[in-house]
This record gives sequence, C-alpha cells and structure tokens, in this order.
Amino acid sequence: MAEILGLVLPFFGLIFLGFFVARLVRQPLEALGWMNVFIVYVALPALFFQLLSRTPIERLTEWGYIFATVFSTYAMFALMFAGSVILSRGEIAESTIKGLAAAYGNIGYMGPGVALLAFGEEAAVPVALIFCFENIMHFAIAPTMMALSGGDRRSPGALALEVARKIALHPFIIATAVGVAAAAVQFVPPEPVSRLLEMLARAAAPCALFAMGVTLALRPLKRVPTAMAPIASIKLVLHPIVCWVMLSLVGDFDPVWVYTAVLLAALPTATNVFVIAQQYGVWVERASASVLITTVMSVFTVTGLLYLIKSGLLPADLFPGS
Repeated sequence: MAEILGLVLPFFGLIFLGFFVARLVRQPLEALGWMNVFIVYVALPALFFQLLSRTPIERLTEWGYIFATVFSTYAMFALMFAGSVILSRGEIAESTIKGLAAAYGNIGYMGPGVALLAFGEEAAVPVALIFCFENIMHFAIAPTMMALSGGDRRSPGALALEVARKIALHPFIIATAVGVAAAAVQFVPPEPVSRLLEMLARAAAPCALFAMGVTLALRPLKRVPTAMAPIASIKLVLHPIVCWVMLSLVGDFDPVWVYTAVLLAALPTATNVFVIAQQYGVWVERASASVLITTVMSVFTVTGLLYLIKSGLLPADLFPGS
C-alpha cells in the first residue's frame, strides 16, 4: 500500500497544490490562459511525439485494442444518454452533456501523468492511441448531437467541415500523427531538438495537473446535481469494469496496455465536458460540478484500482487461454 500511496500522492498532490494556491492567490480564471496554451499546444504534444517516435511502428496499429477501448467508452455514453432521454422525455442536448460526463475521462491532462507514473514509458503508446481515437469520436459526437437537438443550426456540410477541422488541427492529434510518421521512417531529431522536446515532455504532467487544480478551485460547487450518482458510478466504476471485460474478450494484449486502458477508463470527468456545456449553454453549472465531484472521488477509486493492479488481485486477462 505504501507503494500505491507513493504513486498517487504526488499525482493528486499537484492537483491539490493548484487548488490551494488558487484559493490563496486571488487571480481570475482567465489568468490561466497561457498556462493552458503551453500545456495543450506545446508540452503534451512534445510528450506524445517523444514517446511515439521511439516506438516500433507495428505496435501502433493494434486495431482490436482501439476497438475495445473506444467501444467501452461509447457504451457508457449510450447508457447515460439513453437513461437521461427517457427520464427527461426527449431532452437531447442536456442528455448529451450528461452522457459525456459519464464517458469522457480526463485522459488528456491526467492520463499521461498517472499512466507513466504507474507503469513507466511502456504506457505511452496505449495512452496516445486511446486519446486520439476517443477524441476523434468526442469531437464528432458533441456537435452532431447538438445539431439533432436544434441547438446547432449549421448545415450538415458546415457541421461536417467543423468536425473535420477540429480533428485534423488538434495539437495532440497532429503530434501523434507526426510521431507515428517519425517511427515509421525511424527519424531521430538532432540532439539539441531532442533535449528541448525532453524538457517540454517532463513539464507536461506537472503543469497539466496544477492547472487542473486551479480550474477546480475557481469553479466553486453550488449544489450537487441529482444526476451525479449515476454519472459518478458509471464513470468511475462501471467504465473501467466494462473496458477490462472488453479487452479480455477481444484479444490477448500486453498487461501494461490492459492496465493502462483500465486506468484511463477510471479517470474522472474531463474538464472539456464543462467547456462543451458552456459552448452550447446547456447544463453548465452541473457539468462543472460533475468534474469537481468525480475528481475528488477519483482520489479513492483510482487509488483502489492501482492497489488491485499492483497487488496482483486484478488479472490482465479475465479469460486466459480463450
């Protein structure tokens, strides 16, 4: 247990430090702007490129792995969305945000840091694959569902163009594509460039976690939404279980890859869910609450999951030999 605490305390400690400093030093949320630009456009892309470019190209095309992880995520979205639509009698926009809150984990800010800390550099490739393919789906589903609800009145062509633009121009996806291309041709950057990329990559996780703590502190919780119990249960408990079962059913994968996917599935609701809610003016305060509450709860659920993994109580394959 001491080893597990040694893993999670620095990780969640950075979030707490961001939260504490934001409450101590009164700055507006907008003051975090350039830190977020650095994280999203510079540090995390450098991390993804560094790790992917060193990976044998054949390891970057595990389509069965990609299918199992993305399917499990969208099964969670479909479950929460369907339940919300039934209870709200057809409210698509609000149900979309609830579905994203139950399925869209913080795999960008928290994923690389916690996975690399827990499993080492072997976790880098599965993190990048999951991030890219899940985000392609997220970028597509939010505007599409909002268009169906009547909240986005653009033409189908304009909507498709916007989705394609978001996917093609996202810095994480660009960095992943360049990293895969570098791996394919076995390109090695010059030494000064490699050192710069290494410095940026090392800064990615600490800056992202600190910024997340600041963001949580500056969006105070006013009330707990009634939908929080199913959202938290699906996101923090059911999602990692379904991901684990799916990976066991689909194929015989490297244990590190399995544990990385399960760990990413167990992460709390992404801050992007609040951003999407704010963009469309739907379920905004409750989306913010879902990010805060699931993040606090994940201190215990992620710690418990890591204990199960590190103690050998969670097998990498639920159906060995099948």
